[in-house]
Amino acid sequence: MPALEFHTRTVHPALRRYVGDITGYAYTGDPPALHRGLPSQFLTLVVTLDDPLGIAWPGRPVEKYDAGLGGLHSTAVHIGQTPSRAGVQLALTPAAARSLLGLPPGELVSTVVGLDAVLGRPARELTEQLREAPSWERRFDLLEDLLLRRWAAATSPRDARPELGWAWQRLLTSSGAIGVQELADEVGWSRRHLTDRFTAEYGLAPKVAARVLRFERAIAGLRRQPSVRLADLAVQCGYADQAHLTREFQAIAGCTPRTWLTEEFPNLQEFVPTWARDSGP
Repeated sequence: MPALEFHTRTVHPALRRYVGDITGYAYTGDPPALHRGLPSQFLTLVVTLDDPLGIAWPGRPVEKYDAGLGGLHSTAVHIGQTPSRAGVQLALTPAAARSLLGLPPGELVSTVVGLDAVLGRPARELTEQLREAPSWERRFDLLEDLLLRRWAAATSPRDARPELGWAWQRLLTSSGAIGVQELADEVGWSRRHLTDRFTAEYGLAPKVAARVLRFERAIAGLRRQPSVRLADLAVQCGYADQAHLTREFQAIAGCTPRTWLTEEFPNLQEFVPTWARDSGP
């Protein structure tokens, strides 16, 4: 597998509520034929620095993007099948959808769209500028400048309803361990009302979001400690047993935990994103 070079930095303080990581990446040789884009708490923005990037949902054809924006999702997306070797990637919180992109995150659920479909001409200009930039730091500056301008100019509501924002944060802090009825009781809504409003805002029902966050916690554990016993990891992350953990991997990632590690471990040795460093079992 070709080596993968990473560059990252902490975002501007005004953007820290909206952006997890800004990461530049570059393969030294041909990229792998398939990389699994796993579900997480973030939306994903990728701008390539060379060829368009191929992205496909399981069972669907590959679509190619110079700059692609992917929403929250509950199953892995397949990335690859193009010669693109380098790009810049941002992990965006759901709050960023409203504050930086001008739309609720639910409108992007389980899909990838061209960034120009959301931002228009500035997206095309950004792609050109990033490809012409002489350094990673300059590329990061360009991205931050665009996001800061979007943040300053935002006219739509910056936040979801307080009850929904609180429910999302409660799921995050519990890594999906809180039940939907308990969450509804804490919000003061009926379970059905919470599920309807939460799904409309985020695109995922609370139960599905909780499942994604628990899976994300398991991925974080594997990233930090690839040699961990799966039975121990299952207990730490709230699964019934190792078999339950493996079934969830098959359903969400399309492979077993060990298969995922075999495919991804050369890259994991070199880069661990913020969410995997700061959370987990």
